[in-house]
Parts: sequence; C-alpha cells; structure tokens
Amino acid sequence: MERKSITRQSLKKYGEFLYQEEKSEATVEKYVREIRMLSDFIEGGKLSKKKVLEYRAHLVKRYQPKTVNTKLSALNSYLQFSGLKYCMVKLLKIQRQAFIDEEKELSEEEYRKLLEAAWNQRNLRLYHVILTICSTGIRVSELQFITVEALKTGKVQIHLKGKDRTILLPKKLIRKLRKYIQNYGIRKGPVFQTRTGNPLDRSNICHEMKRICEEAGVDPGKVFPHNLRHLFARCFYAVERNLALLADILGHSSIETTRIYVAEGIRTHERILQKMRLIV
Repeated sequence: MERKSITRQSLKKYGEFLYQEEKSEATVEKYVREIRMLSDFIEGGKLSKKKVLEYRAHLVKRYQPKTVNTKLSALNSYLQFSGLKYCMVKLLKIQRQAFIDEEKELSEEEYRKLLEAAWNQRNLRLYHVILTICSTGIRVSELQFITVEALKTGKVQIHLKGKDRTILLPKKLIRKLRKYIQNYGIRKGPVFQTRTGNPLDRSNICHEMKRICEEAGVDPGKVFPHNLRHLFARCFYAVERNLALLADILGHSSIETTRIYVAEGIRTHERILQKMRLIV
C-alpha cells in the first residue's frame, strides 16, 4: 500500500475540497488545523495505520472523548480524501449521559442577568442579540437570516450547509426588533450588522458577552451563544415535551443530538433517585 506524507500542497487541495463540499469557513480552518497537528505528531513522516492509531492513543490521553471524536472525524475525512481509507480509525464509543452538568449550563436567572447587564451598559445591540438567540433557539451563525424583511412576515428562512428550515419569530420579539431597527436606522438586510452593513461576526458577539459577565455576576465559563440555544431547548421541552418537533426547530439531523440539549440536571436526577426510596 502506498504511503503518503502530509504536505503543504495536499493541505491546500484538501481545503479546496472542503469548500467545494460547502463546508463553512470555520469548519475548513478547523479541519486543516487538525491535520497540521497530526503532521506535527508524525514529524513529517509518512502516514500509516500504525501511526494513526498511535495518534488516537495520544489524543485519548489529552482530551475528553467528545473532543477526541471531533478530531478523529477531521482526520478520517482527510484520509478518505487522500485515498488512504485503509488508515481510517474508529471513533470512541460514548454512552449517552442521562443528565447534564448544571455548572456548565446557563440558567434562566443568569440569562436575565445578562440581559439586564447589557441594557445597563447601553449595549442595545448585544441585548437584542441575546434576546433573539434565546427566544428562537437559532445558532449564532444563523443570526444573519434575521433580516428587516423577515420581521415583516414573522418567518425566517434559514439556508446553511445545503439545509433549509423555517422558524417563527415570537410576536413580542418582532415588536422589540422593529423598535431596535427604527432607532438605529436599519432599513434593509440583517437586523444585527456592523457599521459597514455586514452581518455581525461570531467573535464580536462572544467578546461582547464576556465583557458583561462581571456586572451580571455570571461565570464567564458558561457565557457563550450556544448556551443560549441550550436554554431555549430546555425551556421549550419543559412546556412542549415533543422531542421530534424540537429537533426540527433546532435544525438537528439526529434526534440524539436534541436529547443532549434537554437532559435533566444533576440535582433533578438526584431528586428522582431520592423519591425511589430504594436505600433502606
């Protein structure tokens, strides 16, 4: 079997292939970065199944299982692209956890504190961004589809990675966003945009969210846009216990992903165990 090295030219071609597959820019950068890390591990040598297995063992010692699998997915993608399918390795088998670590999840109270802090700092754009993500469950990358035109219909058509779905905007949110765009003179395009009219960048949102943590009294470690999406999922499921519907709203291809979002907290799980009264 022919062995190949990871070269600058092969990485360039792989990146171009990922773009043609309509992967996002962030995904392309992440996958290429992972292959560079593999190249550093094998010290520029040729790829083999033995080397890849050694690299997997190396990852297992340093990262959580989910992180390892993310890295292995990128690695297998590259190997398949390079005609080295025989070098591909299996992902780690991870049993689905019955409950979540509440210390990593954002609570409703903390969400309201963040809104209050953004309002007090007169960062009205961030206030409405937090409000929008948490009340619709969209991904931060999907904010660009919340447009002035969408506010007129109350529906948002999201098209990403070759997938389409429609979400409804709560009427109360529409009223708030209409007032927001009126005050800031935004007449067309994305509701949340930079001074040059471009859609707001993910890194800017994350940075601004971290800046209000101290005033809000919320642990910065749990303050990022995706946790707002998790909070939406838990609140929705508490009202409407329909996992399939929630998966459609969130845009999940697999309902198993949705299950992770709505897993009960540890304290709730402990109360269930206590009610069982099996310790006598």
